[in-house]
Amino acid sequence: MRHGLIGQARVAKAGHKRTALALAAIALLSGCGGTTINNPFSTAPPPQEDLPTLTDRFDQLFGGRGKVSETAPDGTEVDCPVVKIRAGASTYGVAPPGKQPVASELNYQATISRTARDCRRTTGGQIAARIGIQGRVIAGPAGAPASVEVPLRVAVVYAGVNEKVLMTKVYRTTVAMTEGGGAFSVVGEDLVFNMPQNLTSDSYVFYVGFDPQAVTPAAPSRRR
Repeated sequence: MRHGLIGQARVAKAGHKRTALALAAIALLSGCGGTTINNPFSTAPPPQEDLPTLTDRFDQLFGGRGKVSETAPDGTEVDCPVVKIRAGASTYGVAPPGKQPVASELNYQATISRTARDCRRTTGGQIAARIGIQGRVIAGPAGAPASVEVPLRVAVVYAGVNEKVLMTKVYRTTVAMTEGGGAFSVVGEDLVFNMPQNLTSDSYVFYVGFDPQAVTPAAPSRRR
């Protein structure tokens, strides 16, 4: 009889423990005690930190991969050359007029952190590509303006014994600066080139980089 009572007491204690755990879980899901946990059954809008970020939009555009190619009518995948950052054009620093963009003289500096490409074949048999470039702008010790322009150049190059630039385009984007800097994401369109049947994507390179010479010229000041 004593053993039966002890067994009933243990069952009752276990039941109370499970109930307490269930109540604690409900309290957490409902945000009790100042704790916020996402409830999968809630219809409330997600918190700000769960909203899509710039990186999420970049992933959605390129499928979360660095390369996206369509399938040709014959079932083969369209070749898409690799993306390389041009040597000497991986950063873009700006300093006050007459100063060098180094150390304490730097207003801001931009860097490329990620690239992606997308290729498809046109009706004329050419390759049409899109190049995605993502990076950051960091404010320097000399102070950065409220917004900065980032000039980028993309080139389609035949990478033979003697490199040959097939086409090049400039893309500009404006970055709103915060105390720490800002981020940018650019998609270069209208990059069309010929790829003969006897060649593959290994014969071509997409070069990207900053082009300080491509900054939008300042508007001339009006004199009274």
